[in-house]
Amino acid sequence: MERQRLRSRLVDLLNSYASEANHIGHAFAGRNHLHGPDLHALLAVMHAERAGAPLSPGRLGEAMGLSSGATTAMIDRLERDGHLRRVRESTDRRVVHLRYAESGMSLAQAFFTPLAPRTDAVMEQFGVAELQVVERFVQGMVGALTSYRDELRDRGQRNSP
Repeated sequence: MERQRLRSRLVDLLNSYASEANHIGHAFAGRNHLHGPDLHALLAVMHAERAGAPLSPGRLGEAMGLSSGATTAMIDRLERDGHLRRVRESTDRRVVHLRYAESGMSLAQAFFTPLAPRTDAVMEQFGVAELQVVERFVQGMVGALTSYRDELRDRGQRNSP
């Protein structure tokens, strides 16, 4: 009984969190004249950079479920507007990685910095062990969503004419 109540409450809270994060993302996108998928692309590039595995244009397109042409158009737009840059970091000149551009990072930091004290205050209420449990839980939930998204995309490709 308690497990079911917690499950329902956590799903509701995760949905509320996602909705609020979406509102903030839309505000950032609107203020910076970004299209809908642009913010998702910027987040994907930022996360990949933090993980030490920068994305190629092809991997970004795959992650977002976009065609090669749509991915190129989006990257061109984001590069032109100063949010992203294409970098050739290996001796193989065909290999291109996407990096967050300084001007794009400055815009993001200016917008999101006021949020940091709020999130820091929440995290201060929890010990390291508790935050590790939350980390494991959120990683699991993201994995479940990613798996389902991939399944939906695969199913959609199989059902296409």
